[in-house]
Amino acid sequence: MRSYKRYTRRKRLLKQIAVVALVFILGFVLLRAVSYMAIQGEIPMINSFNLFRREADTSFGWNLILVNDDYCVPRNYEVELTELSNGEKVDSRIYPQLQQMFDDARAEGLELFVREGYRTTQDQKDIMNERIQQYQDEGYSRGEAKKLAKEYVAEPGTSEHELGIAVDINADTSKCSSDAVYTWLANNAYKYGFIKRYPDNKIEITGVNNEPWHYRYVGVDAALEMQKKGLCLEEYIETLK
Repeated sequence: MRSYKRYTRRKRLLKQIAVVALVFILGFVLLRAVSYMAIQGEIPMINSFNLFRREADTSFGWNLILVNDDYCVPRNYEVELTELSNGEKVDSRIYPQLQQMFDDARAEGLELFVREGYRTTQDQKDIMNERIQQYQDEGYSRGEAKKLAKEYVAEPGTSEHELGIAVDINADTSKCSSDAVYTWLANNAYKYGFIKRYPDNKIEITGVNNEPWHYRYVGVDAALEMQKKGLCLEEYIETLK
């Protein structure tokens, strides 16, 4: 009788293990299928790449939304845009400070412009797919190409450009050097509420290589404190919790 009960318990346990294993396998297969279809454009990107990401916390204010590989742009996020002279767009709330920063830089003999401003999730998807295709054309498999692309392009739904408060700033190299512009920005952008989002000494925290052209608006007070304490956005947000 005891041996029969042990056999029954063992059989029940094996069934439970089998069910858990089956669920895990099916979940893994589903995730791979969803990711593949997302890249092919067969399903909406926001529901695929970000299937298991948390939405960014908005409780600290619109200017301190943290978007990265762990946190995606909040669902139904809306932004009012202002169009710049070259056609790029930014969140209207950052435009005055951005314009003042550019005016002051130009007063010191620098010529700079916003190369990239606001992007839709579809824009980000297109950029990702173009980079993946580029690597495939070079002979990489699709899996290898996607891995390489992710080193340089944020997955759709995780780019700060989708918030409208990040800009890529370039120099008009016919009039001044890129180094001169990047040096000026590194020394002055915080005064206008902008931070160098991906500095070379914070790569392990941000997960992104040094990008001297990428600046993110966080507000003057936050930017001043981050500059003073040498914090990146991830570190600063932790101090607010």
